[in-house]
Amino acid sequence: MRRCFATTSRCLSHENPLGLPRKGAPPTLPRAQRGLPTKRKIPKVSKIVAVSSAKGGVGKSTIAANLALSFVRHNLRTGILDTDIFGPSIPTLLNLHDAQPPELTPSNFLVPLQNYGLKSMSMGYLLPAESAPVAWRGLMVMKALQQLLHEVDWSPGLDVLVLDLPPGTGDVQLSIGQQLEVDGAIIVSTPQDIALKDAVKGVNMFKKMGINVLGMVQNMSVFICPKCGEGTRIFSHAAEEVADGGVQGKCKEMGIDFLGDVPLDADICRDADRGKPTIVAEEAVGERTRSPYFESIAANVARKIGLQWQ
Repeated sequence: MRRCFATTSRCLSHENPLGLPRKGAPPTLPRAQRGLPTKRKIPKVSKIVAVSSAKGGVGKSTIAANLALSFVRHNLRTGILDTDIFGPSIPTLLNLHDAQPPELTPSNFLVPLQNYGLKSMSMGYLLPAESAPVAWRGLMVMKALQQLLHEVDWSPGLDVLVLDLPPGTGDVQLSIGQQLEVDGAIIVSTPQDIALKDAVKGVNMFKKMGINVLGMVQNMSVFICPKCGEGTRIFSHAAEEVADGGVQGKCKEMGIDFLGDVPLDADICRDADRGKPTIVAEEAVGERTRSPYFESIAANVARKIGLQWQ
């Protein structure tokens, strides 16, 4: 296999923003011959699950990484694809931000990087430096997304691929909905009203695209005091029971499933920042204090999309 060069040393174009060699790669059609994209599966990938938030800052990528690692720990061949072109988080979460750029197969497909038993691909792996910005217009972004979706080699195959979507309900989400056969979508939100309003938009977006909404996850549901261990509800439904407000109440109102909640815990945040998500961090020390939150959500998702949970 050959090494994939950093983007600064490659000739970039609207048709090939990642600068991948074209020989042996899937052919591109002239614009005049292109119609609406046809939904298709990613080769060698059995199930695809999208994790979305519609709003930034709610911990979606942390949930996505721990969800994927929960699948791995239950003997499912799992990958995670970071579809956030401008602000990729997966390299940091998987402690791969200093890794060498991906290699290329003889067919010029990107080879995923791997850590903790989880395969991953991200725009962050293709940047010359962690601090390098992606200053691209929409057409370049959409073509880069298409290359990440269809020019990555997930051999020998995956039972499930987790898509970590960027915030919002824009081009990336619509393109994925048009191009891929997604088996289900998960919406992550905090109990805060302003986050819930955007989460509802995300649910409705997936419904309009004909993608099954598996349910919602409530992140930062309760603040766990690191000194006394007691929980405090810090968002707008602090004086109410969870069933009457927050994400669980919104799920009941919209007729979708509540997949579980995750507390606002300093250790979960610390684990994510040091590139060792909670599932891995607790496994290393033989502890299972916070891991069950993520494993419960993963078990619910696996059941809904027909994966065998061991």
